[in-house]
Amino acid sequence: MNYALCNELFGGMEPGEAARLVNEAGCDGIEFAPYTVFGSFSPADVRAGLGNIKKTLRDNALEFAGFHWLLVDSRPLSLVSPDRALRQPALDRLRLLLSAAGEMGGGPLILGSPKQRGSVPGQTAEEAKKYLLESLVSLGDFAVSRNSRILLEALDHNQCDTVNTLEESLEMVKAAGSPGISAMFDFHNTGDEKESWDALIRRYRDIIAHVHINEMNGDVPGSGSSDYVPAFKALKEISFNGWVSVEIFNQPENPARVIGGAVAFMRGIEAA
Repeated sequence: MNYALCNELFGGMEPGEAARLVNEAGCDGIEFAPYTVFGSFSPADVRAGLGNIKKTLRDNALEFAGFHWLLVDSRPLSLVSPDRALRQPALDRLRLLLSAAGEMGGGPLILGSPKQRGSVPGQTAEEAKKYLLESLVSLGDFAVSRNSRILLEALDHNQCDTVNTLEESLEMVKAAGSPGISAMFDFHNTGDEKESWDALIRRYRDIIAHVHINEMNGDVPGSGSSDYVPAFKALKEISFNGWVSVEIFNQPENPARVIGGAVAFMRGIEAA
């Protein structure tokens, strides 16, 4: 397995120090939340951010594991507005991030973004899905040209009213019809699913190109009572070769201890 950490769990820690901890924990890469590294997203800030990412990874023998939290912004961005002009800023942001990923050799862009893909006032969920698909299709070829993919993340109904299950992700991926558009699996986001984690991994093996691992409450894997062994066995069975990236929804007081424990926990499961 290739293990990564999502970088926002380090808060304001200096990037080089955070990367050192990731390396010492036994991880292979870092997955970045763009808002933590690209400032205002101006051309100058993006250039500076890319330089810092490249240096941080190179100095600590780590790989780029992709971007997530793609559309966090002070402005209201939308991928599903009926008005194309209102969707354009969100599309421009995704193009910018695809280009940035391409600068680092390519990688996955995890499209969760519940606020930016959920239906807008006066719009049904089905209408929102229609425009979400249109947005994805418009980016597919560009993603391929940057050796990257946009991976749609299923989000349960408590987070968003569009694409709540892996089955809906599959429908969207098929409809997009582009190698630049696929999907991923997040342990935490399976609240609307009817099958176990391992059954889902086997059923949707063709579209699972990335994994976020966490407890169902969003905490670090191994901190609860979840049994990950069947899921890891399924990942082995399908010859999964993407990233298994730790994403948690809090900022721990002692990141080194937390990530070290999480990686040791995952390595132990893999060995079992």
